[in-house]
Amino acid sequence: MRKMTATPARYLDRAIGRNPDDLSLEERTALAGKHIALEIYTPKDLPLRRIEAIGDSVADCVRMLQARGLDPAKFEFSVLKGPY
Repeated sequence: MRKMTATPARYLDRAIGRNPDDLSLEERTALAGKHIALEIYTPKDLPLRRIEAIGDSVADCVRMLQARGLDPAKFEFSVLKGPY
């Protein structure tokens, strides 16, 4: 039986508000496969590229955004890839 060395739960809160490119190798490995929400770029708005929500599904991200008073329509969703 393989022992998991990193649990995503301990990294979730630390990932919010950070640029996905700034995640450490350990964090990226632990969070690989999670869905993330990044604010959509428009010529009018130049948002910082940072994770605003993270979850097991897009629906989880939408709920997290709404709980924070943010409009999910202004975000793009993608799966966080591992470092490999």
